[in-house]
Parts: sequence; C-alpha cells; structure tokens
Amino acid sequence: MNSDEMLAEQFEAHRGHLRGVAYRMLGSVDEADDAVQEGWLRLSRSESSEIENLRGWLTTVVARVCLDMLRSRTARREDTLDSHEPEVVIADHDAGHPEREALLADSVGIAMMVVLERLAPAERLAFVLHDMFAVPFDEIGSIMGRSPTAARQLASRGRRRVQLPGTAPDAERADQREVVQAFLVASRNGDFEALVRLLDPDAVILADGAAVQAGAESEVRGAAAVARTFSGRARAARLALLDGFAGAVWASGGRLRVVFGFTIKAGRITEIELVADPEQLSRLDLAMVDD
Repeated sequence: MNSDEMLAEQFEAHRGHLRGVAYRMLGSVDEADDAVQEGWLRLSRSESSEIENLRGWLTTVVARVCLDMLRSRTARREDTLDSHEPEVVIADHDAGHPEREALLADSVGIAMMVVLERLAPAERLAFVLHDMFAVPFDEIGSIMGRSPTAARQLASRGRRRVQLPGTAPDAERADQREVVQAFLVASRNGDFEALVRLLDPDAVILADGAAVQAGAESEVRGAAAVARTFSGRARAARLALLDGFAGAVWASGGRLRVVFGFTIKAGRITEIELVADPEQLSRLDLAMVDD
C-alpha cells in the first residue's frame, strides 16, 4: 500500500465523524458531503506527515468549511429572503446507502435541527462542536479565530436558545445594541458614572497578545477599573456586528486594528474582549452599522 492509499484509508476511518459534524452544522446531507469532500481535498494537498492528530486536524478543517458555508448562506438569505429547511427524513434516493441512512438516523431530530437553524453561524459552530462532539473550547476558539472564553460564551448563548427556543433573538440583539451604544457614548464623553452603571460589578476586560503588545492590559477586573480604562476613550471606535451581535471596532489608516466583543447579561456588560491579532481579525464575521 502506497502513501496515498494509506492516507485515503486513514481519512475514511474519520469520515463518519466528519459527516456527523458537518450535517449538524449544515442540516443538509449533500452540503455535509461537500464539506467532507473539501476536507479530503485539503488533506491531500497538505503535508500530512506533519499532522500529529489527524482527527482533530480534519475536524478543524471541516468545521471552518461549514462556518464559511453557513455565513455564505446567511448572506444569501438576507439578499433573497430564502429560508433553509434542514433535511431530517431519509429520502428514496438514500435507500441502499447505509452511511446516509446511519447519518440521518443518528440525527438530532427535526425539532433540534429547526432550532439550530435559528442560531448565528458562530453560535451554531460553538454549540455543536462543544455540546455534541465534546471539542474543547481552546480548539473551537482556534477554529473561529476567537479566544476560548469567547467560544464558551457563544456556545452558552446557543445553548440558551436551544433550551428556550421561544426566545426572540432579534429582541435580544436590539437590547444588546442599545447597551453597547450607550457604553460607547459614555466612553467618548468621559462619563465615568454612566460607564459604571452599564457594567456588571465583576466586569472584566480580556485582551489578546496583539492588543497587549499595542499597550492594552491583558486583564482588567471590576466595574470601576473597567470604567477608568474606557472613560474619555473609544472616540474612534464604531459600532459593528460581531457574529450577529453588537460590538465595536477601531480602524486606523483604513485598516482594522481592534475588535471589541461584549458579553451582556441582564442589561449589564460582564466582559469586554479585545482582539487585535491580524489572523483572528481576518476570520471574524463583522458588519459595520450606523451608530
């Protein structure tokens, strides 16, 4: 058996796992197959001898492919008002295909798939990988270009929506946007007291390595300390949607420099994440909005 045949055999050993991940991400057997096939193509073009954990490597690749497909689907849906219906019934053309039958038979059911369709792409990826496939948050964060903490927050948000499918994501996003807007205004105006009121008493700022190199503190804890950090600043920060939720960005010289991600509970900011690493910034799902 030559090296190409050995690689193909190793890939086939993980195909079922990869199709399970892709199906739960995409809700479509055909799209799941496309994502898995793309995983194989990327593996065949890589230096496979340098891959220590093939299953983990393939999961990362397929998850990123699925995330791109979900984001593309979301953009098309906004443009065309089309909706995507998850495939949860074995069709006639699947008869005689044991792998397809097993995949659908092992699916999470129509109720869950319909709820998953309501999640933002990043929420869906974090929730599916962690809660359904036990992928650690540091690996999920790496896939998404986010910190493990941010990945945990996205999974938690997705989990709440799955457990409470009647919640209205549009209302939640509107509430969060209102809080972030108020925070940016108070920051620009140097309104310390207003900042404190918008912050949870145990609020924290967490900055990535690139932000620290640019002068930010790696961690700031407590409402007063966080308020002092932002008071009179953020003048050039602008409101943006980060993974579909309100955040802020700072750009200089036409180049994105820092993204501010906000975690909000009960109307107060509990965490602000500063992301400045260029590679991570390139992977974020960002959209500018008027503020």
